[in-house]
Amino acid sequence: MKMINVSKMLPMALFCAGVVACGSAISNHNDSNETAAVCEATYTPTTYRSSDMDFTKAAESSVNAVVSIRTTTTMTSSRGGYNDPFFEFFFGPGFSQPEQRSQSGLGSGVIISSDGYIVTNNHVIDGADKLEITLNDKRTFNGRVLGTDPTTDLALVKIEAENLPIIKMGNSDDLKIGEWVLAVGNPFGLTSTVTAGIVSAKARRISDSYRQRQLDIESFIQTDAAVNPGNSGGALVNTAGELVGINTAIFSQTGNYTGYSFAVPTSIVSKVISDLQKYGTVQRAVMGIAFQEINSEFARQKGIDILEGVYVSKVYDRGAAMEAGIKEGDIITKINDAKIGNGAALQEQISRFTPGDKINITIYRNGKYEVMPMVLKNSQGSTEVSKALNFATLGVGFKELSDEQKKELNTRNGIQVVSVKDGKFKDAGIRDGFVILEVNDVTISSVAEMERLFDSITRSNNSRKVMFITGIYPNGKVMYYAVDLSE
Repeated sequence: MKMINVSKMLPMALFCAGVVACGSAISNHNDSNETAAVCEATYTPTTYRSSDMDFTKAAESSVNAVVSIRTTTTMTSSRGGYNDPFFEFFFGPGFSQPEQRSQSGLGSGVIISSDGYIVTNNHVIDGADKLEITLNDKRTFNGRVLGTDPTTDLALVKIEAENLPIIKMGNSDDLKIGEWVLAVGNPFGLTSTVTAGIVSAKARRISDSYRQRQLDIESFIQTDAAVNPGNSGGALVNTAGELVGINTAIFSQTGNYTGYSFAVPTSIVSKVISDLQKYGTVQRAVMGIAFQEINSEFARQKGIDILEGVYVSKVYDRGAAMEAGIKEGDIITKINDAKIGNGAALQEQISRFTPGDKINITIYRNGKYEVMPMVLKNSQGSTEVSKALNFATLGVGFKELSDEQKKELNTRNGIQVVSVKDGKFKDAGIRDGFVILEVNDVTISSVAEMERLFDSITRSNNSRKVMFITGIYPNGKVMYYAVDLSE
C-alpha cells in the first residue's frame, strides 16, 4: 500500500462537535421539556432503511474475486557479502563477493475475467521475480505480468485458470459523495477482509510528495473505508457489488490506516487495462500543455475573474494544444461536456482518450468562453499506435562474467554482450564481447538487473527513452553508447 506521510494531523474537534453539543444538553438535563427540546433541535438522528445498510450481498459478490499476491524479488548487493582472501589478493582489502537475498511482499488483486486476468497496482509487482497468486478458495497459481502502467500505478497479471469468479466493472462516474463503498483485500496478509466507508471526495490529488510530475495521473476516489498495507491492488466496490476503484494509497504517519484511503477510479482502470490487454502498453493521449490550478490568490496575481478550470501556463511545440490554437493564459473549463474543476479532473478526462481522438475544449479567454476542437496526440507528437518493447528488441544475448573475466578486466560487476543481431544494440554500434558496467548510472551485476532496468526505462513517462551505457571491451577500451528505446 502506498503511504503518504503527513506532517500534521487534523484536529478531532470537527469529528466530535455534534456529539459534544447534544451530550452537553443531555448531561445537564433535569427531565425538563425545555432541555429535551434543546437536544432534539441540536441533534436529529438520520433514519436509514435496512436495505441501505446491508452490505452482505456486495461482500459476497466481491470477496471471492479478490486475490492475494505474494511477490519475491531477488536483490544483489556487494554489501554484506562474504570476504574471500583469494579475491582480496587481486582486488584489494575489503573486497567481498556479491550477496543475493530474497525480499518478499504482499498485496491484493482483482479478477476481471473468468480466464485469469487480474488487475493490481504496479507498485505491488514492480521488480518482482516471482508472483504467487492465492484465490479465496486457497488455490495457488504462478502469475505473470502482461503489462504495467506506472503513470496510474496499475498492472495486468495473468494466471492459467478457468471459470474464475469475477467482479463486474462498475462506473465510477456514477459515485456520489457520501455513498457507501466497501474495500476488499488482504491487509497484513489477512485474506478476504471487507471494510466499509463512504466516498469522501472524488478527483482527489494527494500531494506533491507522492506524485510530482504532471504526466502522472492522480484523480483518486477518497474514502474512509479502512485500508492497510496488503490492501494495495484490492477492490473498491459499491453496494451493488460492482468494481468502482482499485485501492492504492493511504495517508499515514505510522504506515497504517489513519482515516483516509485512495483508489484509482474505474474510469481510468478500464481504459488502462484494455490497452494493456490489446497492445501491451497504454495508448496515452496528451494535450501538450503545462497547467496550474486556480485559487483566489493566483486569480488576483493573474487578473483572472473566475475560479473554475485550470490555467494553461505553457503550450509545448508540436503538441495537440498548439495545433488547436490553445495559448498560454487560457483557462480550460470543460473537456467535451465534463466540467474541469482542478488538474486531477483534467487528467482523468484526458486519460479516457486515445491519440487520434477528437475532443472539444472549452476555454475562457479575454472574458469570453470559446469551444475549440482538438485532435489528441501521444508523447511523441503523433497519433500512431505505440507498441510495447520487449527485451528481445535489443537484438543481443547477455552472459554474466566469470571470476576470471572479472580479474582480467579489474571489475567486480558487469555482464557481457554476446550474439549481436539486428536490433537496438547493433544500431547503436555495440559489438560482441562488450562488457556493460553501468546503464544510466546504475551498476549492472546480472542479466536480471539489466532486464529490470530495461523495463523501468521503457515504462517511464519520458518521451525520450534512452539507455546511456558505460562499458569496456576485452582489449581494455572503455566505450560509451546511447541506445534509443523510443519507437
